[in-house]
Amino acid sequence: MSTVEWHVADDDLRGYAGGSAAPPWLWSTETHLAACAACRARLARHVDPMVIDKGWVRLDVEIYAPTPGPVEAVLIRLGVPASTARLLACTPGLRKSWLAAVAFTLAITAAAARLAQSMAVPIPLLAIAPLLPLIGVAISFGPRVDRSYELAVVAPFHTFRLLLLRCVAVLSTTTTLTAVASLALPGYGPVVLGWLVPSLALTLLSLALSPRLGPVAAAFVVGLAWAALLVSTTRLATGDSVVFTAPGQVALATAAVMAALLVWKTRSGFDTARHLGRAAGPAARRTL
Repeated sequence: MSTVEWHVADDDLRGYAGGSAAPPWLWSTETHLAACAACRARLARHVDPMVIDKGWVRLDVEIYAPTPGPVEAVLIRLGVPASTARLLACTPGLRKSWLAAVAFTLAITAAAARLAQSMAVPIPLLAIAPLLPLIGVAISFGPRVDRSYELAVVAPFHTFRLLLLRCVAVLSTTTTLTAVASLALPGYGPVVLGWLVPSLALTLLSLALSPRLGPVAAAFVVGLAWAALLVSTTRLATGDSVVFTAPGQVALATAAVMAALLVWKTRSGFDTARHLGRAAGPAARRTL
């Protein structure tokens, strides 16, 4: 029977609107409704207008939802929840400009170390590489450096968890780039990996100081301490430094473990610092 000779009964339309219709009758009804304006008009009388409005709202949300970027799309494919992927993709330390600057810096320092063949260790690379994740973490959270800061602070996340997620993301990308730069210096052997433990130690020390000093000031203080340590322990003529010996690496690893324990012990302080920052506003912050 053609669709122009047959129309859906009112009781059946009421069941379809209420969601009680089942195949194959459901498929037949939907096929008919697609071709019959009269039945669609009758169906509208059996549907709550609020349900229709909510349906349009959901449709608008789907249509106008922002398209995930490449980083966000990869994270979602790896099983990361969409909300977490969005906050990670907004991390300033994962922007193309920042990653390009890191790659350029590592290329220059690796080239400088390659030219200074008289050094026992590639000091330019080993000195600068640990500072890159430190800076990346410092710019990963804060109202002045993070364009998604307001999104982050109102998200249903503890600040401590958000910082850890972003730190892992920054450390992962920076470590990968530094490892690639290290491949350009095969003549130094395993000592070329001396940047790995300091990178972890400096990042954790910066996190431990962040609740009191803020992420940028904490990174600045830790960076100055790292520079002072290198200047006081390195002979520039040969590149010898206790920092890049086995005892020095053990000492830095110990400092990293202690900093990690301190970060975990003071994790609640990150949320307190966040709320104080939000409550203070621009005018109040200028008075601090």
